[in-house]
Amino acid sequence: DTPILFTFRTAKEGGEKAISSEDYKALNMAVAKSGYVDLIDVEAFTGEEIVKSMIQEAHSYGVKVIASNHDFDKTPSYDEIIKRLCFMKSQGVSIPKLACMPQNRHDVFTLMEATQDFVSKNVGLPVITMSMGDYGKVSRVAGKSFGSAMTFGCLGKASAPGQINVDDLRAILNIL
Repeated sequence: DTPILFTFRTAKEGGEKAISSEDYKALNMAVAKSGYVDLIDVEAFTGEEIVKSMIQEAHSYGVKVIASNHDFDKTPSYDEIIKRLCFMKSQGVSIPKLACMPQNRHDVFTLMEATQDFVSKNVGLPVITMSMGDYGKVSRVAGKSFGSAMTFGCLGKASAPGQINVDDLRAILNIL
């Protein structure tokens, strides 16, 4: 009964391996077609046409699609956050996702405010947002309060800056 999410994070979005767009699509579509996963995570800015085709094909297999974008350098402006989430929505994704690196506490509030506003205007569309690093940890535990539908914890080594161990995260979320 546990949903399975497949993610191959490319080097350009913080993963460990570079891959061509064609091979990236082939990998994701093979996994989507396999029947073993419920969702795939597609990097939203891989290329507009290839992303749109991956979303449509995955949906034809009954697989939902998270379109993600990771900004390891900064937190975009409020308007840019909204623009990116709206672009993902326009592609037909099941869930838009944005993770960004705050330079200060205000950046975390900017992301959370944009999340809240996006969700209020797109009722029924789940969205996932989070700030990374030490400043961003609060968004990983309080994101739901601002409309983020999901958070990510780690088992062992973190896959992104500021990820919280899943046992600690579960305890914090249960308290909240």
